[in-house]
Amino acid sequence: MGKTIGILTSGGDTPGSNAAIRALGKAALSKYSMQIIGFRDGFRGLVDNRYVALDNKMLSGILTLGGTILGTSREKPFRMNNNGHETDMTDTIIKNYNNHKLDALVCIGGNGTQKNAYHLAQRGLNIITLPKTIDNDVAKTDITFGFDTAMGIATEAIDRLHSTASSHHRIIVVEIMGHKAGWLALGAGIAGGADVILIPEIPYHIEKIAESILERKKAGKSFSIIAIAEGAMSVDFNKTYAALKQQINTTEDEDKRNKLKQERAELDVLNASNTIRLANRLQELTNLEARVTILGHLQRGGTPSSADRLLATRMGTACARFIDKEKYGIMVAIQKNQIVAVPLEKVVGKTRKVPGRHQWIKSARRFGTCFGD
Repeated sequence: MGKTIGILTSGGDTPGSNAAIRALGKAALSKYSMQIIGFRDGFRGLVDNRYVALDNKMLSGILTLGGTILGTSREKPFRMNNNGHETDMTDTIIKNYNNHKLDALVCIGGNGTQKNAYHLAQRGLNIITLPKTIDNDVAKTDITFGFDTAMGIATEAIDRLHSTASSHHRIIVVEIMGHKAGWLALGAGIAGGADVILIPEIPYHIEKIAESILERKKAGKSFSIIAIAEGAMSVDFNKTYAALKQQINTTEDEDKRNKLKQERAELDVLNASNTIRLANRLQELTNLEARVTILGHLQRGGTPSSADRLLATRMGTACARFIDKEKYGIMVAIQKNQIVAVPLEKVVGKTRKVPGRHQWIKSARRFGTCFGD
């Protein structure tokens, strides 16, 4: 008998998840004679023991589907909702893992999933992860599947907004996903010809953005497109946030730390409406009408691009090979176009951010894109 493997998808739904499930499943079944069990709705399904046997029929026809056929959730094994209380359900997960006689558990997800999977690996389970997120911010891999699709959707949105911006002589501010990293806003902003790109890695001055827009107006360009990542911050806001984070990290008093964390949560809520405040302020400074478009979950939906299908397929089939070789406690990554196995301890707790001198940023600056710095 071949190995029995479990698979789950956790975190946000991401284009290419089904392609990864299909690739892993088909390779496991046909090449390595394994059995596959899919758990519903992420780690929640593993706790509740809700599962489905994945055979060739189940895996057929899902390559082009968005979302995930297994469902997903953001529940954490060690802090899971249990009748209104947060409870560590790790022991239940281990019990169900053993009851199914699993040889390995494959967890598909972003940064949170990598952390949760590592937690289970430390408890003795054989774990392999696949990196999926439209934010492209998982450490130790050059790209995550889902990113290319989302960048294409955001780019098309910017393309379509050009006609409205130019017809009405407006500032159009397009909010793109990316709380901690600006890959998506940067890539879509450049591809869509945005005049201003604002990302979390580069705090901005509103006055400099306004100055750039007014210079365009003097040059006869009566509209501007601003691509802003949801986590982008002004210089002043960033200083306040960074100082608060430093206090949290250095404070030993638990009550004081909890109070500081509450203040940080309030800042997060405030920053969530940052795009609208930015548009209003720019309207005041430039005397140009400003409108906001928030793409939100639209970026995560629909059919995955061919690039994401290919990447997910490469990672999924490689995952089956690593399981066959009993190589566990790793994330399947791509580095310099080669599939590699990265130990999970090198991935967790890190965020892959846009370097300040990244080639995309250099190129954008050369043709006059404003970053507000």
